[in-house]
Amino acid sequence: MAGGRLVAQDEASGRWHPIGAPWDDDLLAFLAGGADARDRAATLIAEGAPIEGEPAGLPFTPRSLRAFMLWERHFTTAARTMVRRFMPTAVGLVADAWALTGRVFPPLQPGKRFHEVPVFYMGNHTAIGGAGETIDFRGTACPDFELELGMVLAHAVSDPTGDQALAAIGGFFVLNDWSARDVQFRDERTSPFGGVVKAKSFATSIGPVVVTPDEVLGRLEELVGEVHVNGEHWSTASGAGPTHDLGAMVAYAAAGETLAPGDVLSTGTLPGGCGLELNRFLTDGDEVTLHLEGVGTLTNRVRVH
Repeated sequence: MAGGRLVAQDEASGRWHPIGAPWDDDLLAFLAGGADARDRAATLIAEGAPIEGEPAGLPFTPRSLRAFMLWERHFTTAARTMVRRFMPTAVGLVADAWALTGRVFPPLQPGKRFHEVPVFYMGNHTAIGGAGETIDFRGTACPDFELELGMVLAHAVSDPTGDQALAAIGGFFVLNDWSARDVQFRDERTSPFGGVVKAKSFATSIGPVVVTPDEVLGRLEELVGEVHVNGEHWSTASGAGPTHDLGAMVAYAAAGETLAPGDVLSTGTLPGGCGLELNRFLTDGDEVTLHLEGVGTLTNRVRVH
C-alpha cells in the first residue's frame, strides 16, 4: 500500500505502480486472483506511470495470528542460552558437557509433539504493526527480535489436503515476533499457560511488501536472512532443515476448523535469526532491520522502559 492505493513493483525498474481497479486498495482480493491477477497487474504496470516513494505501513488488516515453530535447531540453540543465562551455573555446565559429545541435553529438546505436528500458539493479531513503528518493551531486561517468514491466506480452507492448503496461501512477507526473554523464561517455568503470553503478545511487526506464492513456495530451505542492528551485522539466518513444510502448517491449523482470508501464519524463527541464539539483546533506541532474500525488508526502532 502507498497513499491508500495498492501498488506493485516493476522488477525491471524497481519503481512502484498503482494497480487500480478492480482491486484499488484491497491486497487480499488481488492475491485471491492468483496468476490472472498477476498478469493483469503486469499489463497495468506497463501502461501506467510509477508513483514517487515506496510502500509503507500495514499491507492488509490481519484477521488472526498463528505462530508456529518449524526449526528444531532454533529451539535447541535458544534453549541452551536460556539455561546459561537464567539457570544455576551447574545446569549450564551439564548442558555444555552434552554438547561436547555432539548431542543435545534432553531437557533442551522440544517434546515429541513437535515432530508429530507443526506446533503453534495463537498470537495477538491486534498488536501487529508495520515497518517504521517504534516497539515499546516494558518490564524486561532482555528485549529480543525474531526473524520469521510470515504468510497470509487469500482463500478460506477447512480440513484441507496438503495441495489444498498450499493453494490457500495468498502471499509471504517478513515478520518480526518481538519477545521479552526473561519474562518468557519466568512464565515458562511458573505459569500454567507457559511462556508465550506476555513475553510475546505485546507486539509483532510485518513488512510493507507482500510477495506472491510463486516467489517462495518450493524454496523455503533456500531462504537466507540477515539481521542488522544500528547498521551492524548481527547474524545470518537460514531456512534449511525445517521439521515440517508450509503446506503442513496450513493443513494442521485448518484441521477441524475454517481459516479465512486475512489469517496470518508465521513459520517461527529461522535458525540464527534472534538475539537469544546469540546471547545478545537489544537496548533502548536500537534500530533493527530484518531482511529475507527475495521476500523483503522490515525495519523498526525499539524503546526499552
